[in-house]
Amino acid sequence: MAKRDARTLSSETQAELRRQCVKLKKQGLTHQEVADTLEVSIGAIRKWCGIYSKGGMKALKLGQRGRRFGECRSLTSEQERRIRERITDKTPDQLKLPFALWTREAVRDVIEIEFGFRMPIRTVGEYLSRWGYTPQRPRKQAYQQQPKEVKRWLKESYPAIEARAKAEKAEIQWGDETGISSEDNRGRGFAPRGHTPTVNVNARRFSISMISTITNRGKVRFMIYPGALKADIFLNFLKRLTHKTKKKIFLIVDNLRVHRAIKVQDWVKMHSSKIELFFLPPYSPELNPDEYLNNTVKSQLRKKKTPHSKEELQLSLLKCMKSNQKRSALIQKLFHHPSVKYAAG
Repeated sequence: MAKRDARTLSSETQAELRRQCVKLKKQGLTHQEVADTLEVSIGAIRKWCGIYSKGGMKALKLGQRGRRFGECRSLTSEQERRIRERITDKTPDQLKLPFALWTREAVRDVIEIEFGFRMPIRTVGEYLSRWGYTPQRPRKQAYQQQPKEVKRWLKESYPAIEARAKAEKAEIQWGDETGISSEDNRGRGFAPRGHTPTVNVNARRFSISMISTITNRGKVRFMIYPGALKADIFLNFLKRLTHKTKKKIFLIVDNLRVHRAIKVQDWVKMHSSKIELFFLPPYSPELNPDEYLNNTVKSQLRKKKTPHSKEELQLSLLKCMKSNQKRSALIQKLFHHPSVKYAAG
C-alpha cells in the first residue's frame, strides 16, 4: 500500500492524523498496524507517539510551519521601522536625494546610507509591498501653498461660512473655470500588439472654456464661453446665477485676479442680498470640489468622438454638461474625495 508523506499534508489533516494515531494506539494496535491504517510511514507513527508520551494531546498541536516571522530578512524590525519613518515623514529631496518621489531606487539609497549595504532592487520592492506601500500617481501641489492658511480654512473659515449659510438659509456653491482643447489626450484603446491605434485630428488647435458651479446636493450650473475668463464674462455668469434665485448664494472661488476685479466686487456689493463671494486659500485647487467636476468632464470627453471643429467641441461639451446636470448622484460623489470631504455637509 502506498504511503502518504505526512509533511506534504495540510496542518488540519496532520492534526487529525495525529489524533487518530493516539486513538488507535490506545485500542491496542501496533505501530505497523496504525501506519497501515492511516497510510503513513511507521516513522511518522513513532514520532507522533513519542510526542504524545512526552507532552500529551496538547503537544500534538502543530505550531507555525515554515519560516518564522522576520527570519532571514536583511533588515531587523528596528531598521524597518526607521526606514518606514524616513519615507513616510520625509520626501527624497529633504534627505538630499536626487529623486522627486519615493521609488524603489530611492528607498534602496536610503537603506545604503543608513545601514551601509546595498539591497537588491527586487528585495526593496518586496519590503515596500510587505509594508503596504503601492506605486501611486502623485497629486500636484504648488510649493507656494501656505499650509497655515489651508489649516485656517479647514478649521475656521469654512466652518464659519457653513454656519452662516445655515443660519441665513443660503446655498453654498463652489465655482471654477477650465479649458477644453482639441489636443487633449484621447485616452487609450485596444489594438494588436505592435500596432498603435491612430486618432485622426484637426491639425489646427482649437479650444473652448467653461465656468461652472456645483453644490453638495448635486446641483450644477455652467456657462460655455470662448477664450480666457474676463471680468465681464464672470459678471455675466454671476448675473445668470442670481437671476430669479430664491436663496442667497455663497459662492466660493479661487484667488484668480478676475474674481477680485473692482467691477466684480462693486457689482457683488450692490447685490449683497443675493450673493457673496468667498475665496479659497491661494494655490489650493484641491480644496475646491468643482475642480473634480472639471477632471470628470475631461475624462468623459476623452471617450467621445474626436471633434474636428470648435463647434463640434462646444456641442460635445454642452451635451456632456447637460447630462451631468441630471446626474446629481455623480456630483454628490465628487464631494467624497478626501481633499473635499469637509464640504460634503
